[in-house]
Amino acid sequence: MLLEDLIVILKVAEFRSITAAASSLDMRTATASAAVKRVESTLGADLFIRTTRSLRLSAAGERYLPICEQAITMLEHAKQNLQEDTGNIEGELRIGLASDLGRNVLSPWLNSYMDEHKGITMKLHLSDSNIDFYRDPVDIALRYGSPNDASLYGFKICEVPRLLVASPIYLEKHGTPQTLTDLPKHNGLFYQLHDIIYNEWEFLHSGELVKVRMQGNRAANDGDMVRRWCVNGNGLAVKSSLDMCDDLLNGRAVSLLPEYIVKPTQLWLICPSRQTITPAVRLLRDTLRDHCQEKLKQLVAASIVSADRIK
Repeated sequence: MLLEDLIVILKVAEFRSITAAASSLDMRTATASAAVKRVESTLGADLFIRTTRSLRLSAAGERYLPICEQAITMLEHAKQNLQEDTGNIEGELRIGLASDLGRNVLSPWLNSYMDEHKGITMKLHLSDSNIDFYRDPVDIALRYGSPNDASLYGFKICEVPRLLVASPIYLEKHGTPQTLTDLPKHNGLFYQLHDIIYNEWEFLHSGELVKVRMQGNRAANDGDMVRRWCVNGNGLAVKSSLDMCDDLLNGRAVSLLPEYIVKPTQLWLICPSRQTITPAVRLLRDTLRDHCQEKLKQLVAASIVSADRIK
């Protein structure tokens, strides 16, 4: 029984098919089948129950496979730790990203990261829905807001001011709000998660929390769509300053009512377990921190965000 045989076993369990597992590993079906037989022969137990139409784990397989997967993961991490000492970072990163942040902010940073580290491969899962590490094909996730599950591990990347924003096109047509009481007269652009529309905006003013319920004709479960509507002049939006950074710096959008502070958030890199915190993940964390700070400092230099809000 070889280490490579165990990798085949795990793939067969994942795909519930020897043929699909062989295709995933770029090998012949006969070779994968032989690997399964070697492992079962060594263990003296059948790991899979086979029928003419399907393949599933046996009771022995259900006991053996989780421990086998943990062992393979530990060996891979040991290898990666040795590579980190030599400066040769390798491995696959399966990352969950919010749509707007992933497409419009992180994409060039991730390209540079991979250009510098040729041994890294990356699979991105873009969605604004909450990540489920047991359901979604990701190992780590970059999300706004700190993890609320004590079983998760996380690294705070940065503080992220949120802003009330609109495009000059919209303001020219509809006027610029001067106080919070003006906001309900304007068209709101909303983020929607499942059946919940986030049309109540929260502001801090003179140490007090003020809530404004907005009306609007557009809502989307995709933050990038809300940003596009805003830039196109369709209304007001509350957005992350990171998501809107380039639009703000290039005049496609402006920040409104700076004396009313939109409730801020934080950007976190979230991991389901310590085992997923590989050298590649730690390097990605440091890279993201550097880039985010650079972007936020540009907003401070342009007097769009105050320095005390990014600390």
